[in-house]
Amino acid sequence: MTMRRWRRAALLAGAVLAGCAGGALAQPSAPRAGLDPSFGVDAFPSTYRPAPSVPTAIINATILTAAGPRIDNGVLLLRDGKVAAVGRDVAVPAGVQVIDAKGRWVTPGIIDPHSHIGVGSSPGEANGDGSNESGPNAAGIWVEHAVWPQDPMFERALAAGVTTTMILPGSANLFNGRTVTLKTTPALSPQGMKMPGAPYGLKIACGENPTGGGPGKPGTRAGGMLGYRTTFAAAAAYADQVREYRRKVAADQPAQAPRRDLALETVAAALEGQVKVQIHCYRADEMLQMIDLSHEFGFKIAAFHHALEAFKIAPVLAREGIPVATWAGDWSGYKMEAYDSIMENAGILEAAGGVVAMHSDNVMIMQHLNQEASRAMTAAREAGLNVTYEDAIRWLTLNPAKILGIEARSGSLEVGKDADVVVWSADPFSVYSLPDLVLVDGAVMHDRSKPPSQPRSDFELGLQKRPEASK
Repeated sequence: MTMRRWRRAALLAGAVLAGCAGGALAQPSAPRAGLDPSFGVDAFPSTYRPAPSVPTAIINATILTAAGPRIDNGVLLLRDGKVAAVGRDVAVPAGVQVIDAKGRWVTPGIIDPHSHIGVGSSPGEANGDGSNESGPNAAGIWVEHAVWPQDPMFERALAAGVTTTMILPGSANLFNGRTVTLKTTPALSPQGMKMPGAPYGLKIACGENPTGGGPGKPGTRAGGMLGYRTTFAAAAAYADQVREYRRKVAADQPAQAPRRDLALETVAAALEGQVKVQIHCYRADEMLQMIDLSHEFGFKIAAFHHALEAFKIAPVLAREGIPVATWAGDWSGYKMEAYDSIMENAGILEAAGGVVAMHSDNVMIMQHLNQEASRAMTAAREAGLNVTYEDAIRWLTLNPAKILGIEARSGSLEVGKDADVVVWSADPFSVYSLPDLVLVDGAVMHDRSKPPSQPRSDFELGLQKRPEASK
């Protein structure tokens, strides 16, 4: 699908939805009688609609479900955008579309739990909307308000097998704002890509990025910890005010709604468990500090991101039930807190009983996440750790789904889950393997056998040699 076709598909989808019940945009809510700062209300609800699909059977495939052992010569049946059946002895109903995957592998769609596409938009991050240098607490920001749906990297992510991604704000502040989970399908607005029901995340950052010198930054890690504690204490007090207001309203007592504070509202939602806390953190000692912080204020850490020193505290992370989103670890030293990166990081976490996922944080890595998992798996095996293909596929699909809070509907090929599927040309952990087909909600969104006839984006048109230029 070329960028022009991507745009055309988005426009067509918008036109169709505009004529449907609900429309292409969220309908106005009813006027409120007084302000109710409700943490759970989504002010910008999803308008995502799956593309039309047909019942499909993928046969003769080597299937990694991410929920069990490998299935050889397997059948995957998709119907109504969901997985209808998977196994060796699945009967193929008459009239369904059949895809013969003999010699090929099938996996769930890759889920990238940490990306900045759409906000650090290509080319060359021409639209650098990822970070907000707006003081230590930018928690009131919703990153979806900066997402550009026409970023050509969405199409490239899809072609690489990425069907879902969580986009985060940058890490310039202690509190950076709300994340959003999108499906990598064409749409007119971010809300048209937003996975319905996917929880929001609160991006928190520790270490060099938010504490480095600059106006409004704490300057030291100790100052950063003071900023976290002060903000969480204020958010807890704000939540108490809201609860008291609601109690009085329910009791038909006179009540004055507290003044709405969008930054504290997001942090309070994290304390209430309605928003998942996603923490950018490299060093083991700082992860332990953040765990202590979570104990002090009673919130759950959804994941540590980057976490290159997680291997040093693997048993602690497993005991606390805190997943890690990281890279293969074969590059380090680009800053001091990345100095101790090792390639065995993911394998050590897996061996300790932890939950580990591969993430991108970079538009190039996002196109090769299967290779990130492959390198990490290989390093673990060379270190004597028993990491299997079944483990490694979870690093790309089910474990990221757990970090995002969408594992009940995505991340594995199980009956009833979203039919987000990749048909690989060969072993998905081979450097030579490419996605032949990528399906989202059962609809084919990428087909490698039908290459684009023009450059993938309008930005690349200028790279073509024009006939008149040679005259």
